Amino acid sequence: MATKLVDLVYWRKMRKTGVVFTGLVISLASMFQLSAITVLSHICLGVMSVTFILRLYYKLLELLRWNSGVHPFQSYLDHDSSLTDKETVMVVEEVVLLIAFAWTEIKRLIFIESMIDSIKFVVLLYLLSYVGVQTSGLTLVITAVIVIFSLPLLYKKQQMRIRRMVRAIKAFVKRIKNMCFSLCEAVRPSPAAPPAGAPTPTSTPTPTPAAKQKAKSK
Repeated sequence: MATKLVDLVYWRKMRKTGVVFTGLVISLASMFQLSAITVLSHICLGVMSVTFILRLYYKLLELLRWNSGVHPFQSYLDHDSSLTDKETVMVVEEVVLLIAFAWTEIKRLIFIESMIDSIKFVVLLYLLSYVGVQTSGLTLVITAVIVIFSLPLLYKKQQMRIRRMVRAIKAFVKRIKNMCFSLCEAVRPSPAAPPAGAPTPTSTPTPTPAAKQKAKSK
């Protein structure tokens, strides 16, 4: 499944990716006017209208003895998409682990285990509330779909130019950091020197054990 998704996103099968991308964008855009149930029902009706017509056409060819009676969608019917017991257990374990990890992280952020992480979470929630006022969730989903399908193709077409831009940005950020460090070093006060004529403290030598014994004998 992961390999198929990567193939779709990277446009390795142009026709299949084009159909999936166009269908997703049109379906999501239709939800601005219609409900999700209506859109899903219309999609299923459209697909079944095509498959039903093809099935009738092949059945007619079979009756006229122009076809050997091959089902037009036999390859899809023979495809085994069921999960074995081991695969089912693995999927359930992954889902449970993901839910447990998300719940643990939410508790850690809400109950302030780390001040820095909780502050970042608060800033993220504030930004999301601001974005929610300006746009709808459906608009964000459509934008995310377009970005997911567009960025890999753009990177594939403009790979060298994007790498040069990334290197230039990294060099600029490094230059800014060096300037900030040099300014901090220049502004930082140097340690105060002792006033002129002030006696410099001298360390008194520590008496040796022999000297202590001699002083006691005196």
